[in-house]
Amino acid sequence: MEKKQLRIQLRETLSNLSKPSYEELTKQITSQLYQDEDWKQSNIIGITISKFPEVDTYQIIQKAWELGKTVAVPKCYPKEKRMSFRIISDFSQLESVFYGLLEPIEEKTKLINHEDIDLLIVPGLGYTKEGYRLGFGGGYYDRYLKDYLGKTISLAFQLQIIPAFKTEYFDIPVAKIITNDEVIVVK
Repeated sequence: MEKKQLRIQLRETLSNLSKPSYEELTKQITSQLYQDEDWKQSNIIGITISKFPEVDTYQIIQKAWELGKTVAVPKCYPKEKRMSFRIISDFSQLESVFYGLLEPIEEKTKLINHEDIDLLIVPGLGYTKEGYRLGFGGGYYDRYLKDYLGKTISLAFQLQIIPAFKTEYFDIPVAKIITNDEVIVVK
């Protein structure tokens, strides 16, 4: 199946998740994450601000702060098709940008270099068991991951695990996928 069709299909499947199901599955995924050694050993976490029906990252960010971890979230620059990560210590340091996505306010946050991020929680719509992810179509993470050498984890509902799709030369797999059913260790 083509990436475009897969994206449509996955979005539809995800949007059919009931709120109670979504909450329960998210809880199962986050509790697996909190037991993971990569999470435990990381001081600086790179993570997106989720939008329903992605796995809820607000509670993960809250947990990271409670544990004294530093949280960095992405800021996209559409003209250059790139992104950077900026440290936030409070949700009030976010603003709504294109597509209703929340991003860090540059004047209120500090830029962090990719080599300083211990763990990058990489978003996506679908994943293969080999760690390849079907992103949202912007290519921001593929470009960012090219120079990122730290640990990578994706959080996904089991229904986001797909058999395969045609990968491109620039697709970079994540090292681990945590779902509500299993932890898939890729490399």
